[in-house]
Amino acid sequence: MHELPHGETVTIVRPGEPTEDSYGNDVPGEPTEIPVPGCGVAPRDGTGSASNELTDARDTVITGLTLYAPYGTDIRATDKIRVDGRLYEVEGQPGSFRSPFTASTGPVVVALELVTG
Repeated sequence: MHELPHGETVTIVRPGEPTEDSYGNDVPGEPTEIPVPGCGVAPRDGTGSASNELTDARDTVITGLTLYAPYGTDIRATDKIRVDGRLYEVEGQPGSFRSPFTASTGPVVVALELVTG
């Protein structure tokens, strides 16, 4: 899959190389931001609703999206993805597919989650 002609640009926010603090503990380095044009973004479930609300002692909203990035895009489970100004966590390992019959490729599919509240 190549870039989607009417897709949007999302940004991979990748943790930087760890450094040590004054106590010898590893701390994350400055993150690297990688723009990825031509992506598709859709609500995670098939109902058109992409969020759940939990109200057990506080209001928590969990929003899930599915990201479709061009084949070969390097997205890692430790990355975060910025979509429309919101920073989502990557859930699990991204997946992709290459047909053993035609060598055609599909998108890199990534489950994203944003928890607020």
